[in-house]
Amino acid sequence: MAGSGTAHLRNADEVLRVQDLTVTYPSGRRTVHAVSGVSFDVAKGETLGIVGESGCGKSSAARAIMQLPRPASGSVRLTGLELTGLRGEALRRTRQRLQMIFQDPISSLNPRRRVRDIVAEGPRVWGTLNGDASRIDEALEAVGLDPATSAGRRPHEFSGGQCQRISIARALALEPEVIICDEPVSALDVSVQAQILNLLEDLKARYGLTLVFIAHDLAVIKNVSDRVLVMYLGKTCELAAGADLVERPAHPYTRALLASVPRGPLRLAPDEETASGEPPSPAAPPSGCRFRTRCPKADARCASEEPLMRPIGPGHWVACHHPAE
Repeated sequence: MAGSGTAHLRNADEVLRVQDLTVTYPSGRRTVHAVSGVSFDVAKGETLGIVGESGCGKSSAARAIMQLPRPASGSVRLTGLELTGLRGEALRRTRQRLQMIFQDPISSLNPRRRVRDIVAEGPRVWGTLNGDASRIDEALEAVGLDPATSAGRRPHEFSGGQCQRISIARALALEPEVIICDEPVSALDVSVQAQILNLLEDLKARYGLTLVFIAHDLAVIKNVSDRVLVMYLGKTCELAAGADLVERPAHPYTRALLASVPRGPLRLAPDEETASGEPPSPAAPPSGCRFRTRCPKADARCASEEPLMRPIGPGHWVACHHPAE
């Protein structure tokens, strides 16, 4: 079910275009294939959600886009600029345009520094602050923090949700074009999750941001994303608008994800099996479709032929030999 291909890439003037991205890690005598030929694009002002279970390669893809570390192969273009070919100062200067919000809001902040210094560090490094503290105050106010009471404190004096607001302010301070949100709410309480999601939506509209939002929760992804990309074991499974993906999931893995949500939007028929067993090791992925070892529809073709992304509806793409009707 998990496959490759670039037919789903649009020919519009996208802000971010990732093509055939591959990320590998050495593991003893073996090689872990974290991301294998993933492709997607993100238009200006759009939010692309990337969803999948733990270990599917979401965060590895996000870090590869940032060139931290560089991908093993593939292309990453930011408004037409190829990032994988940049070195040294040329790559460094793209950092202002592409920022990241990390999963753990507490450990991603320097515990020894005060909030004002954390948020101001980027502009100070780039020489764009020029002693003007109002820009830092504006970033803190934009995320719902009072500069007068928060700027002089350290991260341990704040809750997890407040620390994530500080992380968002730090990213905003550099006035980026694209922000990659790597599971920014997974470590937070449900009530705080909603606050952070609403905040990101408000900031996106206010500053004209383009977002890549990574999560393992389809309910969260659906509410914040214009389009959703489903990944499994380093491969692309399905791509569609958020509502379309939830209402008409075609890939067996997508259907299994939705069916696993308590009181979720999808109820499988009594004769329809869901995914079984454990995911294979990314150091030794199966031949053909990587989901075939857990898929109730798998046959001989799935073992010998890797499925490619193909359209099944307007803007709806799936990599499966046997998609749901």
